[in-house]
Amino acid sequence: MKFGVLQFFSWPGRRFALEEVYERALQRIDLMDRTGYDCVWLAEHHFTDYSVCPSVHMMGVHVANRTRNLRIGTAVSLAAFYHPLRLAEEVALLDQLTHGRVNWGAGRGFDPTEFATFDVPAGESRARFQETVDIVMAAWANERLTWESENWSFDDVEVLPKPYQKPHPPMWVAAGSPPALEWAGQRGYTAMLGPHAPFEQLHEYRNCFLDTAKANGHDVAGREIPMTRFIAMADTDAEAEEVARRGAAWIVDSYKNESKGMANPTMTVEVDGEMRDLDPVERYLHSVTIWGSPERVVDQLQRLQEEINLDYLLCAPLSHASFVTFTEKVMPKLL
Repeated sequence: MKFGVLQFFSWPGRRFALEEVYERALQRIDLMDRTGYDCVWLAEHHFTDYSVCPSVHMMGVHVANRTRNLRIGTAVSLAAFYHPLRLAEEVALLDQLTHGRVNWGAGRGFDPTEFATFDVPAGESRARFQETVDIVMAAWANERLTWESENWSFDDVEVLPKPYQKPHPPMWVAAGSPPALEWAGQRGYTAMLGPHAPFEQLHEYRNCFLDTAKANGHDVAGREIPMTRFIAMADTDAEAEEVARRGAAWIVDSYKNESKGMANPTMTVEVDGEMRDLDPVERYLHSVTIWGSPERVVDQLQRLQEEINLDYLLCAPLSHASFVTFTEKVMPKLL
């Protein structure tokens, strides 16, 4: 199993200086570089304190300068908000400066504030995201680029630099619905699965992507499909459950809610022979978050490896202690 970390730059409650947010995150990244993680995936967001990192490409240069082994991923470049040629240039430049350590992940975004502030109508965001990704890939693949569409028009443009990695950096698109998975599969782009879907849905999404890609003539052998999971850990299961509950409450309150354009459905499950509706926080504990003591988490991951083909875990730790415990007591048993 491979391991990466989805690195948010959260500033909850603004309880301490912003520079501490960055310094703590960078110290965590230094530890990743020494302990066998494959990649740090940097999360881009704007106009919010749940991730104060508006430029993952600029942050990527800084991270690369203080690491030696770690790959630098974007999770994601919010493609709908970029001029596509500017995005192609920035990611290629990052790849050149890191001598080919870039994993490029692109996504559509979800936050209505971001769409409104960047003057991107939410109803147009899917098409703009998809076309931007296509243009970036074409800019890297072709010596010169000509493109004509309703949104963009380029005539014989040489986009420089080209990426260090040939023909381009490994790339993923964030996909959290069947239409998004089918589009990725049709294009041959690899899907990256997000942190909010229940475990069993991850398996359905993975199969949807692979089936579509194969049906469209794309080779899927060896494809790494990162599956993002929130991680909450402590010495005991009871302590870890409390970490998971606090983290889930923060997620629901800060961005996984209808005000941010993201549905938060309840889930009906059987508990002690009776059907019970789980509220959004309990839903995270029951079927989304990996939590517990080191022994419990190792068991969970081994089971998920067998049941849903989890071979690349993209960790989103819900506390610094969870990250340290996972790094020291879980990951070495699964590498």
